[in-house]
Amino acid sequence: MPASVSRFHYATVSALALAGLTALPAMAAAPELEITEVVSGLDQSWDVAFLPDGTMFITEKCDGLSVRLPSGDIKKLIGMEGAEGFASPQEDLFCNGQAGMNGVAVDPDFAGNRTIYVYSASKKADPTTNRLMSYKVAEDFSNVSDRTDLIEDIPYKLKDSDHPFGGSGAHNGGRIRFNPVDGYLYVTTGDTHNSEVPQSGTLLGGKVLRISKDGKAAAENKPPEGFDPRIYTYGHRNVQGIAFRPGTGQPVIAEHGPWHSDEITALVVGGNGGWDPRPNQSGRGDCPDNYCGYSPNQHDGMDPVERAKFMPMTDVALYPDAMKPAWNNKGLSQGSGSAEFLVGEKWGDWNGRFAVGLMGIAFGGTPLGNRIDVVELSEDGQSAGEVVTMELPGIEGRFRGLTLGPDNALYAVLEEGQIFRIAPK
Repeated sequence: MPASVSRFHYATVSALALAGLTALPAMAAAPELEITEVVSGLDQSWDVAFLPDGTMFITEKCDGLSVRLPSGDIKKLIGMEGAEGFASPQEDLFCNGQAGMNGVAVDPDFAGNRTIYVYSASKKADPTTNRLMSYKVAEDFSNVSDRTDLIEDIPYKLKDSDHPFGGSGAHNGGRIRFNPVDGYLYVTTGDTHNSEVPQSGTLLGGKVLRISKDGKAAAENKPPEGFDPRIYTYGHRNVQGIAFRPGTGQPVIAEHGPWHSDEITALVVGGNGGWDPRPNQSGRGDCPDNYCGYSPNQHDGMDPVERAKFMPMTDVALYPDAMKPAWNNKGLSQGSGSAEFLVGEKWGDWNGRFAVGLMGIAFGGTPLGNRIDVVELSEDGQSAGEVVTMELPGIEGRFRGLTLGPDNALYAVLEEGQIFRIAPK
């Protein structure tokens, strides 16, 4: 595998002062880091998951699932429609727009059951949906078997509509992660540009789901009465980042904003994220295709702050008890699509901080944001302190996935087909 190493100090630092303070708190010391390219030549790479020995499962949105062994050899396992060279083709799995082979997770008991989990769009049923599936991996990692469809009814955006934005497969969610504290699997989904979805109790889009390994609802879930019991939280736009605070397992998400306000939010079981793009809410009138999620239009010259008043990400006027974001990217929309907590003494002052990857989406004059921010979250997850932006020489692209490896290094997955290891020296 190609490998290139560069060493540097982070230089770009911004601090958020608490209201009423006359001086900024002391900034954390940034660790000196080493960057190594560990994989290249992928096609729309999306996510990774690890075994303790460093074996890395890799998803590519339009190709499928591969595994990189500690030797560096890569074996192609689950192939999607049209993909070649994969040991276990799955012709019902396909990609379109943002949809395809998205998240991957390894069973915590992989050594005993050889089970992995993937999230993908599937044509297995009509209408098309997103599915969560499990597979058994062969002892020699040569193929997979025993596919089990654990969740079959996650909404998928079927076709282009009258929206002045987006196409089929949009707002697809797709991150899956095991919480090491409660042992459950969390699944993030998107609103599919359907205004009824986020606040619906029966449609699984715009949600964070919490399930057992067999796809059943976690017994501790507390959705409102009449809601699907698999729902952990609801009222989301498009969650593609989720991680768990070290020690407590508190779930924290990173979520895409519309023309404004990417958000980091600490989740509360049964909580409402406050996203409701239906017409005739909060004084809004009719909207294109009954979806107000991009109103007013990005080209009207309105400041992001004013847009947020019209179509808030977290509508506390409609939902006073909605979960409040700790961070909103200074009111900008730049595609916060992946997240991870940094863990380990070598991270120094950054140990326990929340890393969020941004993909550089630019809306309405918003500057590009291809970067990783390291955010200091309060103990209760309700507010953010210091925010440090990593300067990453040699890395250019959209940060699609962030995952902590068994070596406590941060592995950054770029949509352009590379995976980088970022580690303190």
